[in-house]
Amino acid sequence: MLRKVLPCVFALALSAPALAHVERASYWPDPAPDCSVKPCTGGAVPKARSLASALNRKLPGSTRVVCQPDSLTQLNTSIAAARKNGYDIRPTDHRSFSAKQARKLRAINTTLFKRCRFHDIQSAVTASHNNDRVVVMPGLYTEPDSRSKPTNDPACSQYKINNERSAGAVSYAYQWHCPNDQNLIAVLGREPGSGQDPDPPLEDRHNIPNLGPCVRCNLQLEGSGVSADDVVVDAGNTASGNGPPLDPVKDVGLRVDRADGFVMRNMTFRHAKEHDVYVLESDGYLLDRFKTFWAGEYGVLTFVEDHGLIQNCDAAGSGDSGLYPGAGADTGTDRDTKYYPEFRYSQEIRFCDSHHNLAGYSGTDGNATHIDHNNFYDNALGFTTDVFTAPGHPGFPQDSDLIEYNNFYSNNFNVYDANSGINAAEPEPVGTGLWIAGGNSNVIRFNHFYDNWRRGTMIFAAPDATICGPAIGTPVTGCDPSKVSTSYDNRSYGNVMGVTPDGKVMPNGTDFWWDNFPTNTGNCWYSNQPAPGAKITTSPSSLPDCANGTDPSSSMGTGDAQNEGELAGCLLAIESGAGYNPQLCPWFAVPPKPGSSAAREQQQVQGARERDAFLSYCSRNANTTICAPFVRPLGGL
Repeated sequence: MLRKVLPCVFALALSAPALAHVERASYWPDPAPDCSVKPCTGGAVPKARSLASALNRKLPGSTRVVCQPDSLTQLNTSIAAARKNGYDIRPTDHRSFSAKQARKLRAINTTLFKRCRFHDIQSAVTASHNNDRVVVMPGLYTEPDSRSKPTNDPACSQYKINNERSAGAVSYAYQWHCPNDQNLIAVLGREPGSGQDPDPPLEDRHNIPNLGPCVRCNLQLEGSGVSADDVVVDAGNTASGNGPPLDPVKDVGLRVDRADGFVMRNMTFRHAKEHDVYVLESDGYLLDRFKTFWAGEYGVLTFVEDHGLIQNCDAAGSGDSGLYPGAGADTGTDRDTKYYPEFRYSQEIRFCDSHHNLAGYSGTDGNATHIDHNNFYDNALGFTTDVFTAPGHPGFPQDSDLIEYNNFYSNNFNVYDANSGINAAEPEPVGTGLWIAGGNSNVIRFNHFYDNWRRGTMIFAAPDATICGPAIGTPVTGCDPSKVSTSYDNRSYGNVMGVTPDGKVMPNGTDFWWDNFPTNTGNCWYSNQPAPGAKITTSPSSLPDCANGTDPSSSMGTGDAQNEGELAGCLLAIESGAGYNPQLCPWFAVPPKPGSSAAREQQQVQGARERDAFLSYCSRNANTTICAPFVRPLGGL
């Protein structure tokens, strides 16, 4: 049985959980601007318009104001608190609020209140057109009309289509005709196309087929308060405040679909059953000064998008990850130069705190993403990019992230504990700063990794047979089950390990961990800095430095049975149906604090056990996908 299970166990164990709605097959948008809208939309990250400019009737577009009867009272309370104590953009970014700022903000809101004609955000969005704005004044918005709409509405069943895996996917036309079936607030940027969606989906995922004209492109949605805390959109029971969700009502808090040039600022979304904010098939988006709390899966999910920027955010309490830029436009090393002539980063995430999630960041086939100046802390796993859920995720294999100037620390939050408040969606290793679970040409540089009790970073290969082929049943462009296409050419350099930015020594369990998969080439670790008087700790005991990065061809994996044994053992334990059992897989418990006698003992005993189990298995199953490459490097098993 193990011979059959092991080649596909990775994909089965780490695949995304079933969703309440089956999502449609998605396509990358045309990266060029669409100039049928004036000014043009897409082709670049949009610029936010100032709140004050919403009062200028001479500018393009109309402004619709959403308010509650006591919005000005709530604003004055917030201003008074901010004047006295300041306010938080995110937990690590506290700001003061001047008397001049207070006078200006109060004056703008006084005029906005006089122009208020809406009390629900969705109704204002629905009434909007290209270049328009929706300004939301302070208050708690539960969107009662949207909540009353049925889920899986039979009236829209005719708009379900096939995706690459199954029937019954929710098409764009479904979203158009039943916008609040799945979503508390839906921003649908284009009319449905007049033709039929491809069935089966096109193999080439460049350019959205059956695309209608813009009707809500260049839309800006923003709160008018001091901070994101003043305008709260709740997709569940409001009684828990910003705490764990009670009875989520809608799958998605805010859906932004085919809405090129979209801007969202200064708002909080919380308690969605799946995703608090979801951006899909959109070219050009800006999410700025916002917060997400306690989403069932993702605080922010962006998918098959281009020209995006997420910044100044706080994301906490998600069952999968706080921030998820999945399957972004593949503009990196593996790009199709017909569509993307020059290498560029298709999206950027900066100046965000992501904490108390299963993962701070995740992104299956999250290609060409620039991640900089963020804090990932108090998660189980700070950062993951992977290929495991590649079916339905264009862009295999993952490639070309730039991860720099971030802090990955204290990611020891045990989401698998019954009292964590998190319903963990995936199996991931508690106590880890970052892992690349099958990815190529990523750069990890100039970051601080500290106080991650298991590891600072992990990099390992995922054979193609775990993503595509007969055992999986789904074709994936670029995937060949006879090959190992992942975990090549990743560079880790200039990182500071085991030391806080202000110089305090807080070691990781192990700084750098690599599965050393046979035949993987071009992985390099060099010029990384340990704590004063300490050494970088690694597994295996030495990692290729590629002559300080000048000779990547000198790096080739030769096999590490202990590390591969940990991966195979954990994923087999999960596939066995035992759940997240720390007795069978060490990932699901908080490791002992680095430097303690318990940590040293666990490392010795556990490592020997994993190696022996893996060698024993491979001696009986030498031709499996996982074991076959080890036979020669390990001298025969």
